[in-house]
Amino acid sequence: MRIHAAAIAAISALALGAAACTEAEQDNAQADANEAAADTGAAAQDAGSALKEEAAQVGSAIAAGAGEVAQEIDEGTDRLAREADEQEAETARDTRGN
Repeated sequence: MRIHAAAIAAISALALGAAACTEAEQDNAQADANEAAADTGAAAQDAGSALKEEAAQVGSAIAAGAGEVAQEIDEGTDRLAREADEQEAETARDTRGN
């Protein structure tokens, strides 16, 4: 949207300049408009690169977090399995003792 607005502004400046300026002023206005358009394009590209980098970092953080959660779940289920085995053995001992 910003690029579109910048292009409209540049075209408007050229149109106004063509009506009220000398040829040299028109050339300067054209050069200024071209520079503004180039700056806008560069800024948009920089913003896109920054967003891409941030998205990659977020993706890495999510992957790392998911890996940690999976490991915690694995450790938790292993602990529960050991506790279940211990409870089963205790129940078996109690049953034999009565």
